[in-house]
Amino acid sequence: MGARIALVLASSTGGIGRHVGMLAQALVTRGHEVSVHGPAATEEQFGFAARGARFVPVEIPASPQPGDVLAVRALRRSVRGADVIHAHSLRAGLVAALARPAGTPLVVTWHNLVLATGLRAKLYHPLEQRVARAADVTLAVSGDLVARARELGARDVRLAKVPAPVPRPVARARDRVREELGAEPEQPLVLAVGRLHPQKGFETLVSAAARWRDRAPEPFVAIAGSGPSYMSLAQRISVEHAPVHLLGNRDDVPDLLAAADLVVATSVWEGQPLFIQETLAAGVPLVSTAVGGVPELVGPAARLVAPHDVDAVHDAVLELLDDPAARAELGRLGLAQAATWPTEQDTVEQAEAVYAQLRAREEG
Repeated sequence: MGARIALVLASSTGGIGRHVGMLAQALVTRGHEVSVHGPAATEEQFGFAARGARFVPVEIPASPQPGDVLAVRALRRSVRGADVIHAHSLRAGLVAALARPAGTPLVVTWHNLVLATGLRAKLYHPLEQRVARAADVTLAVSGDLVARARELGARDVRLAKVPAPVPRPVARARDRVREELGAEPEQPLVLAVGRLHPQKGFETLVSAAARWRDRAPEPFVAIAGSGPSYMSLAQRISVEHAPVHLLGNRDDVPDLLAAADLVVATSVWEGQPLFIQETLAAGVPLVSTAVGGVPELVGPAARLVAPHDVDAVHDAVLELLDDPAARAELGRLGLAQAATWPTEQDTVEQAEAVYAQLRAREEG
């Protein structure tokens, strides 16, 4: 018999929303009654109702707000009758922990590390601790998040199975994409993709790229994405005279990957980033910072460097651009590594097993 599953998320424009959408659709297909509770904007972007779930708007902002009390009240009403509540992210987990009816099991998936410092860190630490101790089961997308949750007092912590993205087809020829971007035929194309946000560490890539101006041919460095760091990045590119092009939001990432000679990811933290998964699955060589869940995700299939290390990014990129055989080998290793990642079925089966265990515990 199917369970009544309430999935909860806060504001999301990327990976968390896609993950919840995938999980909701799969659970509905497997006979469960699924409701999704989150900001109205997430329904507009991810279409949970079109996937068979019942969507209930509950405005949960990305960061704590005085109005959270309203979100707690709304969520308490909307999850009444659920067999299990499954919150995604610490923000959603906090509101769900405060809202859940007595006796309703709570699962929280930790998708991100809190990167706040100073006074903000002092604010977030007790909130993290509250979520960790409230959850009956904590799923964490990387080993360091598993350790963090345990350190904060979580009772039952497990490494989450996060599915690899389904590869999207390439729609345009490599040469056409390069021409549209403005790259000359002989220029190597170095690609980065992600939200323009301090977490992504694009400043490191810009500073490394500034050193490539005198290289012949000069690499064409492209960053696809938008976000709050746009103006500061544009200013840095101008000041450092870096050969970096900000492409804005793109819906043709598979085409960009097919046109790229090398991908660079300079984040200060990642769990299991979608773009890195897409890169390896496309057989494109990767230079990435060794942060969060990246090393366990990529295995031997990437050149790993320390975060914020401009010298290391500079050296790794140039070494690979000068060695086509090494790039080809990384591409082959990437395809092999991608074949080892969990599937959507693995992810849903893990969630179902957790739900069944919690329901049996409650009934027992």
